[in-house]
Amino acid sequence: MRSKYAGLLYISPWLAGFLLLTLYPFLSSLYYSFTQYNIIKTPVFAGWNNFIYMFTKDPDFTRSLKVTFQYVLLAVPLKLAFALLVALVLNLPAKGMSLFRTLYYLPSILGGSIAVSVLWKFLFMREGVVNKLFQGLGLPVQDWLGDPRLALFTISLLPAWEFGSSMVIFLAGLKQIPHELYEAARVDGAARTRVFSSITLPLLAPVIVFNLVMQTIGAFQQFTAAFVITGGGPVKSTYLYGMLLYDNAFHYFKMGYASALSWVLFLILLAVTFILMKAANRYAYYEDGGAF
Repeated sequence: MRSKYAGLLYISPWLAGFLLLTLYPFLSSLYYSFTQYNIIKTPVFAGWNNFIYMFTKDPDFTRSLKVTFQYVLLAVPLKLAFALLVALVLNLPAKGMSLFRTLYYLPSILGGSIAVSVLWKFLFMREGVVNKLFQGLGLPVQDWLGDPRLALFTISLLPAWEFGSSMVIFLAGLKQIPHELYEAARVDGAARTRVFSSITLPLLAPVIVFNLVMQTIGAFQQFTAAFVITGGGPVKSTYLYGMLLYDNAFHYFKMGYASALSWVLFLILLAVTFILMKAANRYAYYEDGGAF
């Protein structure tokens, strides 16, 4: 009995934090999503009004949702492809590889911060470093942040630079692939592309699925890059869902409507995650025969 209470005592800080900082705000936002609430006044129950307005009268909702899906489809594959490429290179046996792994992980430590977003803005502004390089190579200068056709692609490149966490997970997965399989393929004279497609990718599939799910969830919640680099412009071509939620909550003080927006995003993430899991269970190989 004493050991039972001792265990509860040890987890009490985490339990208190979970109840006060996670569960209570989570349930409160569900209640506020059915109210008209501006922080100052007492919430007034409004039924489904917030959701009706969202789906029928708010043009920014459909616009930001479309932009967010485009951002996810651009940013997530770029980030995962670059992370896997770097992981494959860092998995090669070479002297000083531990140092290189540490250096390549550093951008992930700084990733998502305002400072990195400001740096990205200075790189791609009209008189920035990227256009200076284009001029030096004799290429036409681009308005990366001012052209609606390029702005979303420009901010989608930022997550690809912040590949550290995905790269480490890929590297751990590569370390778990038995070397005997590679040796057998080498004896059979298999080309490197065949080895990659027949051994590396199938055995790395569960890790790819995990990274895909986590990065997709993070991309749907992206806010900092669009807010700092473009402010949602030009002509709202980078107006992500996170910015819509932020504006309604802290600019217009429509906390009830912002809570409704957050719950719609939550349901979208549940649906997308469910689809990815189903696809993973169908196509991914699991050594123990189980499912994700």
